[in-house]
Amino acid sequence: PACPSAAMRLAALLAALRPVLPLVLGLSLGCSLSLLRASWSQSGGEDQCLGAAGRLGPLAGGVHREAVDARPGLGPEDFRPRIVPYYRDPNKPYKKVLRTRYIQTELGFHERLFVAVLTSKATLNTLAVAVNKTVAHHFPRLLYFTGLRSAKVPHGMVLVAHGDERPIWLMYETMHYIHQHFGSDYDWFYIMQDDTYAQAEQVKALVTHLSINQDVYLGRAEEFIGGDEQARYCHGGFGYLISRSLLLKLHPHLDSCRNEILSVRPDEWLGRCIIDFLGITCVSQLQGQHYHTYELAKNTEPEKEEEEEFQAALAVHPVSDMTLMYRLHKHFSRIQLDRTYQEIQDLQMQIRNLTSLTPAGEAGLTWPVGINAPFLPKSRFEVISWDYFTEQHLFSCPDGSPKCELSGASKADVSEIIESALEQLNSRYQPLLRFSKRQLLNGYRRFDPTRGMEYTLDLLLEAVTQKGHSHVLAKRVSLVRPLSKVEIIPMPYVTEATRVQLVLPLTVQDLDFVANFLDMFAMNTLDTHDNALLTLLFIYHPYDAQRVSQVDVFAGVKAMVGELEKRYAEVKIPWISVKTEVPSQVKLMDIVSKKHPVDTLFFLASVWTEVNMEFLNRCRMNTISNWQVFFPVHFQEFNPALVYRGEQTASSSTDFLRDGHFDRHAFAEACFYNSDYMTARTKLAADILDRDEVLESMELFDVFLHYSGLHLFRAVEPGLVQKYALRSCNPRLSEELYHRCVLSNLEGLASRSHLAMALFEQEQANST
Repeated sequence: PACPSAAMRLAALLAALRPVLPLVLGLSLGCSLSLLRASWSQSGGEDQCLGAAGRLGPLAGGVHREAVDARPGLGPEDFRPRIVPYYRDPNKPYKKVLRTRYIQTELGFHERLFVAVLTSKATLNTLAVAVNKTVAHHFPRLLYFTGLRSAKVPHGMVLVAHGDERPIWLMYETMHYIHQHFGSDYDWFYIMQDDTYAQAEQVKALVTHLSINQDVYLGRAEEFIGGDEQARYCHGGFGYLISRSLLLKLHPHLDSCRNEILSVRPDEWLGRCIIDFLGITCVSQLQGQHYHTYELAKNTEPEKEEEEEFQAALAVHPVSDMTLMYRLHKHFSRIQLDRTYQEIQDLQMQIRNLTSLTPAGEAGLTWPVGINAPFLPKSRFEVISWDYFTEQHLFSCPDGSPKCELSGASKADVSEIIESALEQLNSRYQPLLRFSKRQLLNGYRRFDPTRGMEYTLDLLLEAVTQKGHSHVLAKRVSLVRPLSKVEIIPMPYVTEATRVQLVLPLTVQDLDFVANFLDMFAMNTLDTHDNALLTLLFIYHPYDAQRVSQVDVFAGVKAMVGELEKRYAEVKIPWISVKTEVPSQVKLMDIVSKKHPVDTLFFLASVWTEVNMEFLNRCRMNTISNWQVFFPVHFQEFNPALVYRGEQTASSSTDFLRDGHFDRHAFAEACFYNSDYMTARTKLAADILDRDEVLESMELFDVFLHYSGLHLFRAVEPGLVQKYALRSCNPRLSEELYHRCVLSNLEGLASRSHLAMALFEQEQANST
């Protein structure tokens, strides 16, 4: 009787395991095959490799055995990335690794193209200037080389003079100079004459399609007079391209070429040098890329040239005068512009054809085609507002006034947009209709960071038919000025090791906050050994200055400074006493500036500032001598009595930068170099002469804005957080400064929602 029961239990167990049985069998089979494959690899792989190496024997030329595993065809300078394992000798003490300034230097990247223009003293102010105005700004780096320089170098041109006008000597010195100063920084070197017009964009496109792993000597190939039929040199009048590898190999032979090769033409001399010592001849096409050139005849009219060879030319020679250079540039720029417009139309057509295949269909097609869709705000706080304008006035002014005259760049922008709108309307409706502008009724514009500047125009137009009938109508048009290619602005290198000199002006009204400032300074800079110093500026009222021998209002602050100097023996905190009724920033900095070296980096702080290492590093990085000054916008916390209304103050990190705002009315904090301030102050003194009362209405921001010519970097700074305090506004200051101080106090009370809640509670209390 037990057997049927056991059979039933077995059948029930198999029924329960049946769904997972394929999974168990698959896992078992996979593990078995993995073990078998691992055993095959271990049994045969290592012995076979060792046996092969043993049969090969020692390698020729002293190459190590590890080189057997290297891939064939790779030279000593391989351009494939490779991982270098990190190894540190445990017997040697640890030493900090010095990193390079830029990551491209550490990775060994080179710039793409360097251009050298050969000119002379006679043509420096004519043809060389024409080259500089037409194509120089299209190349990443361009230098002019001449034998003898003129008395005055044209503006915006970097000139290298070798001191000798002999053509061969000029070519020799130029090649030597390029190798010495730029040989390790660039991949390609393009050499041209000042009577050559080169299409810069085409030259840059050419080098992007050529491999840097070859010795390249590319240009218009010419035969030597009475020489080998197979040997060619590159004609200098049409420019030629040399790779970095060829330049590095050629440099050791330049002296021999100068002494042994006789030639009248410098391009022939260079070509003979490359052929004799490197065995490389000039070619006009390489790796599927053609170097197209065109030789201009006398009295050529570029606008009437219709030959295909001229239209496709990468370099044109000879250019006899400046006017011809400008005409060539205009002609080829128009050709390039037409090609670009045609490419845009082709791409837009392809986008329209492919849109029907997308999940959104034709509804997902944005206008203009190929431009990003407009920004969609997720809340009312993200809505981008429109600015209203007419042909005469702008109703959204930079200074906050409701209406101002349309002038400068804004006026030119509006005029260009109206002309573009008329041009687009006429191109669409002609010859049936021809439009002319009567009046701009309404104009709106806004900047969308995802796509560019958007415009909406209400135009009063006069439409004329083919028969001469006219009609006045109003039409609304929309236009977009899309964002073009993003340009990286080169900035000078700065370091975080610069010493920061803090300057803290103090008045009698600031005495209650000095203790907190000194505590934060000691904790965030002195305890961390940050490279920062502090100078206190005691501002005495004339009445307090007379009684300083009996009662010193700053005696308590001086005692706190003494305690800090006792606690930190290596720290000295100097102070400067000033007597004035109107504590002008400019007058105070005049005193401080004279007591410090010109290379001092100042941080002008306020007594409510909580100094920390994060901000000091940004102060160092954002302030660049003779280039940029930094005016941070601190974060001002609201009045806790209005925000929390008796509740516990939120102190968690999640509420950081929550109950407050960035005070855009405050300009008390500033980072700048003493040399930049002295330069701007000198220009200011020459402008105002002896009218010192003007300084009372100015801040440092105004000095740098109007008299320095430097970049003023004004940005929000989350590292500068100030507790709420009611600032005392000095009525002796100018009206603008006093008004700005009052606005700062009012906007720093609380947000609109907090103020509304406080008023609501007050009304509720009054009603009861």
